[in-house]
Amino acid sequence: MEAVMKTTALRLYGKNDLRLETFELPPIQDDELLVRLVTDSICMSSYKAAVRGADHKRVPDDVAARPTVLGHEFCGEIVEVGAGLKGRYQPGQRFIVQTAMKGTYDAIGYSFQNMGGNMTYGIIPSCVALGDYIIPYSGDAFFYGSLIEPLSCVVGAVHANYHTIQGEYRHIMDPVEGGAMAMLAGAGPMGLAMIDYVLHRGRQPKRLVVTDINDERLERAARLLPVDRARQLGVELIYMNTSGSSDVVKDLLALTGGNGFSDVFVFAPVSQVVEQADAILAYDGCLNFFAGPSDEQFSARYNFYDVHYNATHITGTSGGNTSDMKEALDMASRELLHPAILVTHVGGLDSAKDAILNLPGIAGGKKLIYNHISLPLTAIEDFEEKGRDDALFAGLHRICAATGGLWNKEAEDYLLANAGPLPEVS
Repeated sequence: MEAVMKTTALRLYGKNDLRLETFELPPIQDDELLVRLVTDSICMSSYKAAVRGADHKRVPDDVAARPTVLGHEFCGEIVEVGAGLKGRYQPGQRFIVQTAMKGTYDAIGYSFQNMGGNMTYGIIPSCVALGDYIIPYSGDAFFYGSLIEPLSCVVGAVHANYHTIQGEYRHIMDPVEGGAMAMLAGAGPMGLAMIDYVLHRGRQPKRLVVTDINDERLERAARLLPVDRARQLGVELIYMNTSGSSDVVKDLLALTGGNGFSDVFVFAPVSQVVEQADAILAYDGCLNFFAGPSDEQFSARYNFYDVHYNATHITGTSGGNTSDMKEALDMASRELLHPAILVTHVGGLDSAKDAILNLPGIAGGKKLIYNHISLPLTAIEDFEEKGRDDALFAGLHRICAATGGLWNKEAEDYLLANAGPLPEVS
């Protein structure tokens, strides 16, 4: 008789209806994998799925009766391999997953009952296990693996930009090398990831302007990705707070001598920001709407005179593909990308519900969840204060202080060895 495998998971039943529950997983089929999920970093897309429920494109209509498991930025290890997959996968193998499958809106973290990042154990379905969606991960820290998926979204967005040749009917993909690039509302976690990628990918713009309206975010970005370091790589990096500007468009255009930007990325679903991006495009400029809105009716004015006469154009992406994940993983393994700069909070699976539902109001960068422990969501910058009364946080502060406040493998190992286990939920 097969042993019963229990899991504890954060399941979505409908709009704003998330429940942490313990239940039994069925035995795996020949073309499935039983996996142990160790980490999941929370994405704004999980928040959108939680607040929209069945109205979300990737969430099934019958989610109230067949709840799905949230979370798609995860890293884990294989526990059991179905008979039909022997030799293709190995027990104990660490992995990450490209969750956006071709030809369907179904995706892990939105659409499946027994698989998602916010659970202790799960079953990878055959459509994923038999496709080119599982990527072996040989890194020594699970959290690095979790952050490859968001990094791949940035890689995919950059590759999606395109430009044209006058008189020819073909597109040249990627931002203009040696051009001017702007990232509006770009000092958040995904903005940091894009700055890091743009600086280190080997095909840089000459000038990169990053705007935000929050000094704290801009100061953290400048500390982690300094202007001097960018200059050494051949990029003039400018951080700019636009909150006090009476004419943002004029101020941004002045940084290009009035010529405009060849590539503009928009990181906030705000009509005014989109319109600013449109207004600062150069001839043949590409506007990349990177921010995914929750409002299906979200819109902004766009200058079609410039579309006709100045060849301006717009694009957007939702996630990266498997190739993008492999590129991000390769760059991270060679320390050309630095995933740790994205993380500002850590917590246990019992903190994931509140973190997801309140994500827009929680300052900072990525919120990293460790699925097998119990821990309130805590900012790294608060470790020192909490450590005065709690030995666990005192140890975490000591470890993270040595890396300038960045989360790291030693901190992960310490947390997993010393935090309380996640209890079953009756």
